[in-house]
Amino acid sequence: MVKETGYYDVLGVKPTATSDELKKAYRKLALKYHPDKNPNEGEKFKHISQAYEVLSNEEKRKIYDQGGEQALKEGGTGGGNFTSPMDIFDMFFGGGMRRGREKKVKDVIHQMNVTLEELYNGAVRKLALQKHVICSKCEGQGGKKPPEKCPSCRGTGMQVRIQQLGPGMVSQVQSMCGECRGQGERISPKDRCKTCEGKKVVKDRKILEVHVDKGMEDGQKVVFSGEGDQEPGLEPGDIIIVLDEKEHPVFSRRANNDLTMQMHISLVEALCGFQKQIKTLDDRTIVISTIPGEVIKNAEVKAVLGEGMPQYKNPFEKGRLLIQFLVDFPPHIPLDRISRLEKILPNRPGVMIPDESEECQLIEMDRSQRSRRHNHSLYDEDDDDHHGGRQHVQCQTS
Repeated sequence: MVKETGYYDVLGVKPTATSDELKKAYRKLALKYHPDKNPNEGEKFKHISQAYEVLSNEEKRKIYDQGGEQALKEGGTGGGNFTSPMDIFDMFFGGGMRRGREKKVKDVIHQMNVTLEELYNGAVRKLALQKHVICSKCEGQGGKKPPEKCPSCRGTGMQVRIQQLGPGMVSQVQSMCGECRGQGERISPKDRCKTCEGKKVVKDRKILEVHVDKGMEDGQKVVFSGEGDQEPGLEPGDIIIVLDEKEHPVFSRRANNDLTMQMHISLVEALCGFQKQIKTLDDRTIVISTIPGEVIKNAEVKAVLGEGMPQYKNPFEKGRLLIQFLVDFPPHIPLDRISRLEKILPNRPGVMIPDESEECQLIEMDRSQRSRRHNHSLYDEDDDDHHGGRQHVQCQTS
């Protein structure tokens, strides 16, 4: 039982979330609230990083689930001393946003939604982005004369603003200088290049062709080296496209390139056999059927070899298609057919009932509990119903 859910709530996942689900949630939120994209969301970005740091560590997550944040601080795992949020981001994305700031312009990371069909069949997507390029008019000089020290920040690139918090209480807020954009130097207004207005760079629209190869995965990166922003004297940054797989209404992707799906069948199909059609992700139709005399149990899983996802860089090798069968039982059976069924089905086991036993009456479960019981996912092993959960019965009283 999870004591606190605060970290799970920050990432927007359930306490039963898998490692892949945690990664996907962190990736989306970190890209959305990164200070370079949202300068006013620094605290939010920090909380997201702290939550992921704890939940992605098996030992820390176990301690947090059992005792919350207080247990982490007392548990001796370093739970109270968090890594820098930027370091976590860099480790996750390969250091894209901060790698070599003195020699290279920061990379631009962009998230692109892709469908499961595109990951299965491959696709070429065009993506329009804006980037900064060196001004061709002044060749990155910014003006006719060399730059001078910025008078607003005195060459520091930062400005300090005093805020009154209350009687006798003030705070200092440091921010980037708006006059020189943190450069510490500026071009005199009369000498500025009229094309870039002294900024040395201008905006340019770039159309990229993103090749989504067969078998690529959610979160995989496509890197365009040197296609990012430009600044004078620095190596151009990269454009990094992070693939974000959209949820599919039928299929889900699992490890080892397996695809999973659920299929509802009737009781007569489960007992007497069936033939079913499945439309694949490459628009083929495959037919599955049972062997005569084979009985399909509720929630049973069967595999179709070679109908899963193609292997990345080896698309002729494919995983399995795993099908979980959900048997739809009839709501009731007419009384006149019960005796006929008993003659066909195996004999029910005999039961010895002690004389001192009490007779109880079964009642309907709550609708939400019943729905949860019958709609467990293919790999959900945390549901109480899988572990002999308590049945709801009502005993008669005399």
